[in-house]
Amino acid sequence: MKFRTFSRWCLFFALAVSCGVAADEPHVLPLWTGVAPGSEAKMAPEKVRVTNEGEHVASSIHQPSLTVYLPPVAEATGAAVVILPGGGHRELWMDHEGYNVGRWLAAHGIAGFVVKYRLAREEASTYKVDQESLADAHRAIQLVRSRAAEWKLDPARVGIIGFSAGGELAALAGMNSAAGKPDSADPVEQQNPRPAFQALIYPGNTRAMKVTKDSAPAFLLCGYDDRRDISEGIARLYLQFRELDVPAELHVYTGAAHGFGVRPRNLSPSSKWPERFREWLDDRGFLGNER
Repeated sequence: MKFRTFSRWCLFFALAVSCGVAADEPHVLPLWTGVAPGSEAKMAPEKVRVTNEGEHVASSIHQPSLTVYLPPVAEATGAAVVILPGGGHRELWMDHEGYNVGRWLAAHGIAGFVVKYRLAREEASTYKVDQESLADAHRAIQLVRSRAAEWKLDPARVGIIGFSAGGELAALAGMNSAAGKPDSADPVEQQNPRPAFQALIYPGNTRAMKVTKDSAPAFLLCGYDDRRDISEGIARLYLQFRELDVPAELHVYTGAAHGFGVRPRNLSPSSKWPERFREWLDDRGFLGNER
């Protein structure tokens, strides 16, 4: 047991070093002031299990939160990405689709914000993907924008990235119109919840996604060996963006299946996808250069 704990710490430290950041604990904020709307009287504690590989998997989320990864001030681009891990809307795989992504982004000048959102398909859940889960995604974007000055961010360059089920949720945020409430007494609610861009990484439920002319520009990515509904669905989704002249870029990695995310031991070509994502952000002007 002591050896396993030591091994996990070594793995965490190696990842932090490989990402170019210190192994300091990140700052965690509640998404909502008080009880999240729709979570009244839900008192069950959050659960976190650890897999044999050291992955943290969260469930029973009734107090959604935001984990903050800020880049060094001298390297900051002013861009920010809200990160939605996947897990079938039953749980959240927090490391390879969350914390590791936030560390990588921060090490490359982009602020990352990992969301623990409420789960609609967990056993006995009363939440819905397009209601409470989407409200958490919108709230995360609004919270980041409300503190943009403090965190040295450009509120016009706050986007969203989602993995698997989190990709479905990111698409809901990126493809549907939404507006803030300028007259609200809550400064967070005053902010626009629509992301400036969306990155959908092997997203689920693509058949239900409807691109509109107002959809946010999209970065789309999956593995060729993923389930056909995902690999073929994301190709069809790209054609929807193309037909409506909404900027989109599609990457399909040969030999990659589902769930590769950001893993320190992944040495396959799919491990390079964050670099492609950063290049796309740069090309689109989201890293501060002229568009």
